[in-house]
Amino acid sequence: MRMLKRASDALKDASSLFIANWTPRSAYRNPDIEACVIKATSHNGSRIDYNSAQRIFAWIRVSSHYIHPVLSALSTRMERTHNWTVALKGLMLLHGIFSCKVPAIQRIGQLPFDLSNFKDRNPNLCHHEAFIRAYYTYLNKKSSLMFQQEPKTGSLRKGSKEKPRQPSTMQDLVMLENLQGLLDTLLDIKPLKEKMANVLVLEAMDCIVIEIFDIYSRICNGIAAVLVRLYAVGKDEAVKAFSILQKAAAQAEVLSRYIEFCRDFGVTKASESPKIVHIRKEDIQALKNIIDKVSNQQKIEELIPREEDKAMILQEDIKETDLMNGVT
Repeated sequence: MRMLKRASDALKDASSLFIANWTPRSAYRNPDIEACVIKATSHNGSRIDYNSAQRIFAWIRVSSHYIHPVLSALSTRMERTHNWTVALKGLMLLHGIFSCKVPAIQRIGQLPFDLSNFKDRNPNLCHHEAFIRAYYTYLNKKSSLMFQQEPKTGSLRKGSKEKPRQPSTMQDLVMLENLQGLLDTLLDIKPLKEKMANVLVLEAMDCIVIEIFDIYSRICNGIAAVLVRLYAVGKDEAVKAFSILQKAAAQAEVLSRYIEFCRDFGVTKASESPKIVHIRKEDIQALKNIIDKVSNQQKIEELIPREEDKAMILQEDIKETDLMNGVT
């Protein structure tokens, strides 16, 4: 039965390649790219075609014009499949595309295909389906966030020597919140069954663990940069920073357990992972003291009349004195 399925899957890939080779070349379709996408997302669950994936990455780095035909070919492949192997390879390929660091990738926004309700033809693979859906959710969220962060054209006049404005403390804090949300979504990607520990899932988990530590490092560096400026910020910024610091402390605990699970599961990169930095209680308490100090200062200021209020009170006193003296 297994041999029959392998033969059937191989026939599907061969048929897709045959059709791709006869595809008319245009600005939106490229037979070579479509063939590479099919090979990189084959039904073979015991092998990953790294060469085809690297060719796709190389095309994208050469020119942003290749992004559209790559995404078009990948979307067609993802929308048609009900095979978790093909779907997972497609998500890993897309993850690699995001890592190409090409500015045009930031303009993708919401992904052009939807695997949020992915179902495999085999009804006994619910854990694999959940893994696919969680991975897709993360990549879609990451793509949308990259689109939001993209520098908008026209914000500076062409040829202007004016330097781009540095983000405010509040903007940095909002970015940290977004990164923490991404990390939460990443930590939801978890194989739920020991039988899932095959070559493909372990490779995907290596990619995910690398991504986790990249984002967690950015969060830690961002917090450190914000903490330096906290004594010069207002109450709103301090309150938001306090919330982020508490969240970071909780995430560090969750992350530690996640990495320990990955080590036990056999994920190579989890064994090579750096030490997880935990937020010190002293930092959280120091930030709380700043918030309390700012709040008390505001309460004192509220009790002190403003200059315009003083003027109004003085006018009222003069009117009252005139009335008492019979002045009209």
